[in-house]
Order: sequence, then structure tokens, then C-alpha cells
Amino acid sequence: MNQPIAALLSTALNHELTASEIEKLIEKPKMSELGDIAFPCFTLAKKLRKSPQSIASEVAGKLSDGMIQEVNAVSGYVNIFVNQQWVTENVLQAVLREKEQYGSMKPAKENVVIDYSSPNIAKPFSMGHLRSTVIGNALANIAEKNGYHVVRINHLGDWGTQFGKLIVAYKLWGDKAAIEASPIQELLKIYVKFHDVAETDESLNEQARASFKALEEGDEESLALWKWFRDASLQEFAAIYELLGIHFDSFAGEAFYNDKMDAVVGELKEKGLLAQSEGAFVVELEDMPPCLITKTDGATLYATRDLAAAMYRKKQYDAKKTFYVVGNEQSLHFKQLFKVIGKMGYDWSRDLQHVAFGMMLKDGKKMSTRKGKVVLLADVLAEAIETAKRNIEEKNQALEQKELVAKQVGVGAVIFNDLKNHRMNDIDFSLEQMMNFEGETGPYVQYTHARISSLLEKGQFTEQAIEFEALGEYAWPVIQLLEQFPSIVQKSFEQADPSQIAKFSLQLARAFNKYYAHTKVLVDDEWKQMKLSFAYCVAAVLKDALRLLGISAPNQM
Repeated sequence: MNQPIAALLSTALNHELTASEIEKLIEKPKMSELGDIAFPCFTLAKKLRKSPQSIASEVAGKLSDGMIQEVNAVSGYVNIFVNQQWVTENVLQAVLREKEQYGSMKPAKENVVIDYSSPNIAKPFSMGHLRSTVIGNALANIAEKNGYHVVRINHLGDWGTQFGKLIVAYKLWGDKAAIEASPIQELLKIYVKFHDVAETDESLNEQARASFKALEEGDEESLALWKWFRDASLQEFAAIYELLGIHFDSFAGEAFYNDKMDAVVGELKEKGLLAQSEGAFVVELEDMPPCLITKTDGATLYATRDLAAAMYRKKQYDAKKTFYVVGNEQSLHFKQLFKVIGKMGYDWSRDLQHVAFGMMLKDGKKMSTRKGKVVLLADVLAEAIETAKRNIEEKNQALEQKELVAKQVGVGAVIFNDLKNHRMNDIDFSLEQMMNFEGETGPYVQYTHARISSLLEKGQFTEQAIEFEALGEYAWPVIQLLEQFPSIVQKSFEQADPSQIAKFSLQLARAFNKYYAHTKVLVDDEWKQMKLSFAYCVAAVLKDALRLLGISAPNQM
């Protein structure tokens, strides 16, 4: 309601403020007897040289629309009571007409590129990688809902000094047969050993740097090892992505840009942006540390590869917006990257956005691969599915497709536990909390959807146009939430914040469960199919909200 009301207020104010400016000022009154929507006029007083109360009175006198029941000017506020019948019938009509397309924007024929997940080759897919993966996937779904064509890129960490370390470690301690039998676990073991030994033997780090330089220069033995590590890792990652229901359009990682970096370094030089600093080459930046482009030995860095990647993607996809879903600790790197692209004269640097997020902690501390302190995502997902299976055995032994539903519920619980938090918050990993299927959890929302599906089946649901008086007094909070869904979809994209969808789904599930607790739906009267049609609307929106988060909505649980 806020969007259409804001448009009416803008017109009543002779467009002194735009509808979007007004929408940011609109408040929800603390007490329902004051109205459904309140617009404060205080910020306009100086501009219009009138008292807030005088402005409120003038605006209130001009507001007239089918969706408005009553308007009052009180203490500098325009208090608006909406016409509940008008809003209810219009919103539910829209949901019944559009089904799960409700809230979708018209296709914009513009690309949005999302760079997410990006695990490091030859390292396990840990809980630390979950955040980028599920935030990026949800953002991709939300961007599509907003009408964009989305290019999903998994920018693999398949290059860099770490491979020099791994090659040295393999040559010293590697067991080919053991690695072939269990690639990631064995590679992690020798990677951790490298760091343990390197703490007292600095020569190992020198060997690693030399080994990576040889890899960059195309040494055949090094390249063969690197390819083996990469292929084995991708095979293991594929199983995780399949379980999470996540796909990508491109797996072009850092190595893909090896032959594209010289051109970038050449352009920086040509534009007079490269400066020498202690044997290395950097781009000086006014308000932050310089951006390191090549090291003293000529080896490239993350920044060089990310510059090459940005140039390639602009040429390939010409995206309206590019999101980098990478942890908050990389904030300076991305500020430098975008600044360098801007200094190169490319105004599309403004279309690049770092979607930062907090850390996944264990016992309040950051997980560390090099110290071997990781919780494997595959283990967490397996345990979550097993817990869901036990719950199903206890509560609904007759359930069909138990295995499938257990997978949907277990995986959904893990994803929802992450996405219900604002992305900038750190999350302390707790399997017990994640698998608590009560309260603010994915299974609670999934169960509400399954409950409605069962209700529709029992009531032999037949879609029917809904009249306001059929629904009863507890329907209004549900209607208000359904009405807000399109604007929440829009805001969650604009703010790159999937938690808004997760929180919405919880609110909608709670509001419907309260409605169902106080309303007899399956009574055979003239209103029965209207109430079931209302329940169907809620199920359609809940299912779509879960889909946007990357979570399935089972019909039975």
C-alpha cells in the first residue's frame, strides 16, 4: 500500500516530493486507531513556509481514492485509514490471477552479473563458503524476479600462491593413490602440513613462490598437477551444488584470466596510472592504500585478475549491475578495484557493487583452512537431512517420498538459518540451533505451506473470486503482508538483502497460522471456497518466497 499511497501523496503535494521520497518518510502508526499509514509533514515546513499541521490539513483535503477509507490531519501527520475491502479484493484478485508470478517485474532485457560462491580449488567446501553461495543464489533469484537476465558466475579460486604451496607439499609428502581415493581430504592434509612446517622453515615459502612462478610460466609438470587438483575439486563441488539446487552459467575462475592480464597491465601503463614502489607496480589512489598490480618478481595478484575479469565481463555481458558476493574482509580490495576502473576512465565502475557479508564463526572464532579448523558443509547437510528424516519418522510415518522431503527440509533449514540474518551480521555456527525446527526456521515456513496444501486437498479446493466479508477479522494482517510482497521483492534487490524475503516469509506464515487458529475454514457454508482461495493465495506467495531463497516447498511434511 505504501507505493500507491506515496504516489497519491506526491500528487496532493504538487510533486514537491517524489513518490519514492515520500515512501521513505511514511510510517506505520504505533496504535491501529490512529490509522494504517502516517505521513509526517515536518520536513516540508521550511520548504513550503507553512506549519506541519497546515500542510497536513491541505494534503488530507486533497486525498481521494478507492483504496482510502478515511484521512485525518493530526499534529502535523496525515493519518490514512485504507479501505480494507477494496485492498483485500484487489490484492487477492492479483494473486489469483498471477499465481506464483505475483510480484514479478516485467522483463527488463538487461543483464545482471553475480559473482558468488567462488571456493578455492583443492580445499574442502566448508561452512565458511556457505554464505557467499546461498546469498549469491538468492540474489540471483531475486534479480530474475525483478525482471533481469542473470549471469551466474562461479569465480573459482583456481590460481595464486596457494598452488605453489600445494605443489611443493605434494612433492614432499603427497601420496598419489590416497589423493585419487579422497582428493580434497588428502590435499587439505598436506596443505595444513605445509603451513605447520613453514612456521619454522621459511625456505618452504620461497619454494612455494618459485613453484607458483613456474606454474604461471607454463611449466608442464606444474600445470598437470594443477589441472588434476582442479578437476578433482570440481567433481566434489558438483555434488554440493546439486544438493543445494544451485547452478552456474560460468565456472571461469582466476586461471581463465591469465592470458588477459597483460593487456590490462599495458593499458594501465599506457594511461600513466602505473607507479613503481619498491620494485612492484601499483596504482596510487587518493583516499586509500595503493592497489598492487604486480609483485617484485613480476607475478600477478588478485587485483590484476579481478581487473581482467571486470573488463572481460563488461565486454561479454554489458551488465547493468555486477554484484561481487564476497566476505566483508575483502572490502578494501573491492574499493580499490572499483576506484582503479574509474581512474581508467570507465564510468561503468559505478555499476559494480561489493555485496559484503559477515563471517561464519565457530565458538566465536573465524574458521581457518590453513589451520585445519573447518566444518565441512557436506557433513552439515548430511546431518541436517538425517535429523529431518528422524523427525518425519516420529511425526508422519505414512508420508510418501520421505527421502525427498527429508532432503528438502534438511537443506532448507541450513539455507534459511543463514538467510534470515542480515548479510552483514556474523553467524556463530551451531548445528543444534540450525536444526531447531520451531520458531524462526525454514521448516516452520515449509510446514505452513504443507499445512495449507493439506487444507486445500481436504476442502476439495475450487478457485473462487473472494469477497471481503467471507474471510473474517483475522485475515487483514495476512492481506497487508500479501500486498507488501512486490515491494519487498523490489527492495531486497535494491538493497542486495535476501533477509527481507526470509523475514517476510516468517511473518506471513505466522499471520496465516494465527488466522487459521481463529477461523473455521472447512465449514461447509457459502464462504468455504473463498476461504480456501484465500489460503491458496498465501501458499502461492509462501512457495515463491522460499523459491527466491533457494528452498523447496513440500506439499506434505
